[in-house]
Amino acid sequence: MNFFDRLHDRIRTVDSVVSVGLDPDPDRIPAHLADHDLPRWAFNRRIIDATHEHAAAFKPNAAFYEDPDGWTALEETVAYAHGKGVPVLLDAKRADIGNTTRQYARVLDTVDAITVSPYMGRDSLQPFLADEEAGVFVLCRTSNPGGADLQDLELETGERLYERVAALADLWNENDNVGLVVGATEPEELEALREQVPALPFLVPGVGAQGGDAEAAVEYGLADGVGLVNSSRGIIFAGVDGTARDAAETFDAAAGQAAKRLKKRLNRYRD
Repeated sequence: MNFFDRLHDRIRTVDSVVSVGLDPDPDRIPAHLADHDLPRWAFNRRIIDATHEHAAAFKPNAAFYEDPDGWTALEETVAYAHGKGVPVLLDAKRADIGNTTRQYARVLDTVDAITVSPYMGRDSLQPFLADEEAGVFVLCRTSNPGGADLQDLELETGERLYERVAALADLWNENDNVGLVVGATEPEELEALREQVPALPFLVPGVGAQGGDAEAAVEYGLADGVGLVNSSRGIIFAGVDGTARDAAETFDAAAGQAAKRLKKRLNRYRD
């Protein structure tokens, strides 16, 4: 089965479209984990144990692992998540040309799906698109305010740049392995993109700490019941006060409760 078939089964198993973002900011990892050989792995393991029953997927962001100990922590995290039966989507926003992008695509031997940037065109994404078993989420309309600097530009055809990206991604979906990253902070755009590309599953960030529209994320983010709504900080740091590192031993229980609450909140809008 390809990634989206596996994701469909996972969503049905746990009755959830929640993606838990595993972004272990070193400044926010509780102090009692700091002496561990791999604090980020120790933190992630506790989070996975507490949230996996509510998680359709885990989404580590590569930015939090780009050092030697970090990559080791990421490898341990992916293996542990897989051991719990949860697919892993690496938020890496990769793309390049030639041999470089082929090297980037090797990570799909380890993770189940990845986010990619379309700015350099189809050839920069071809090694990802050619992997029939992996999921490829193309950045389309992001939830950050500065996304409008480029994504909202109007082309000569009258369409916005992000709308052209969606149209191209639909054409690139020859192996039924392509989705879009569409933020939850602009529900009208979510709705319009769903009308434009009815078959593409969305990865919808911005529902947690960024305060995006949960109802729109579910109503327009899912294609035939398949899609992901992500929360990172709102779940994993639910038991950590600000940047304080003296969080209670039960920080993971707070994360589990936050994931459960988001699951219930989103399920109110699912068919």
